[in-house]
Amino acid sequence: MAYEIDLSGRVALVTGATRGIGASTALLLAKAGAEVSVVGRDRPVLQAAADKIENITGKLPHVIEADLSDPLAPDAIFRAVVAQHKRLDILVNNAGILADGVIGTFTLEKIETTLRINTVSAMQLMQLGARLMMRKGGGSMINTTSIMATNGAEGQFAYASAKAALIGATKSAARELGPNGIRVNCIAPGLIDTDMIAGLDDHVREKRRQQIALKREGTPEEVAKLTLFLASDMSSYINGQVVAVDGMMAL
Repeated sequence: MAYEIDLSGRVALVTGATRGIGASTALLLAKAGAEVSVVGRDRPVLQAAADKIENITGKLPHVIEADLSDPLAPDAIFRAVVAQHKRLDILVNNAGILADGVIGTFTLEKIETTLRINTVSAMQLMQLGARLMMRKGGGSMINTTSIMATNGAEGQFAYASAKAALIGATKSAARELGPNGIRVNCIAPGLIDTDMIAGLDDHVREKRRQQIALKREGTPEEVAKLTLFLASDMSSYINGQVVAVDGMMAL
């Protein structure tokens, strides 16, 4: 028997939706019938991503320009969602930034900015999202972490710490919100072909590919497919999990 994911009538919010994993996720959710709000800080790039979704699905996503380094941004995002949709069923915390550097070189400002965007903003959005989801009897939250959070990685002291904290927030939220019908899970991507790794030189990228059992980088759509599954009723008994999408990568 074939199964098709149908998210008709549901509202989804995707942060970091301008490109890569976020853009692919927003597209797949829209294809499944969800009303999607997309968040990004670069308005022209965000609008281009929204236009692409409209061209493919016939539905223009709700565009929200916001910079998650601003502590006030999550509140503004949710005011926009409430004004547009009056509800929320799916929250995808995908926004994130890398912070390369060896221990001893990180400034306090760099550490705080990394935590603010990768962890704190997601926690704020989860709290706000929970309030909306409780009104409708449940929902699904999916947080994008990283295999660096579970395995560690040289040169990613701040980033790995921030993403590891997001795992702790996910598991705690899953326990607390479960009785309200709200599931909270994490996706941990490995080496994915996105702009985030575009700056790596060819030698480094090839070395990392050789650490992967499948011997290739993943695609944004391969990560987005798991997000779609976790957003749907197909994963109705999956809660508080960290699922790697890394082709079996050893760091």
